[in-house]
Amino acid sequence: MNEDQCRTLFERLRAANPHPTTELRYRSPFELLIAVILSAQATDKGVNKATERLFALANTPAAILALGEEGLKAQIRTIGLFNSKAKHILATCRHLVEQHGGEVPRERAALEALPGVGRKTANVILNTAFGEPTIAVDTHLFRVANRTGLASGKTPLAVEQQLLRAVPSAFLRQAHHWLILHGRYVCKARVPDCPHCLIADLCECRQKTHDVHSGS
Repeated sequence: MNEDQCRTLFERLRAANPHPTTELRYRSPFELLIAVILSAQATDKGVNKATERLFALANTPAAILALGEEGLKAQIRTIGLFNSKAKHILATCRHLVEQHGGEVPRERAALEALPGVGRKTANVILNTAFGEPTIAVDTHLFRVANRTGLASGKTPLAVEQQLLRAVPSAFLRQAHHWLILHGRYVCKARVPDCPHCLIADLCECRQKTHDVHSGS
């Protein structure tokens, strides 16, 4: 995909959704951090149900530590892998209290030093909570980037690095939200909805679900 096509792609996504954001519900960087940790191998809808209960009881590192492991598990047991996630969350809360005064750091290295936090989660926090022009590559975005020809790569990091070079600066702040939502609702894994795709004519995928150009 060339530079003009890339710009056109994001212009269309922006026109359809001028203010994209995460579907996780949060009111602070800390709540977003916990929600993202819980979202691994879980739906945003399921996470939102769990965090609504959890954050009503505890929405600071100290408050979650006060719940203890069993108390935390009781609030998130509807989430997949809740046992390991509870351990990570408690370890992260302890680290935040001891190393950062209970605040979520704004630096990548400090974020990635938190238990259970990798590059993707750090990118989400930097972008969504702090407004940094980062791109968090999840399974949806990885699929969309490779399928469309926007950025090809065998690893999330390779795709992220290509996107940071390819996406025009005017779109970098919201790019990963547009691409994730597009992958979640249109460019689905098994059967992409090509006839209703805003960018089908720009997409380089050879196996579209219908001949979108002929209108069939």
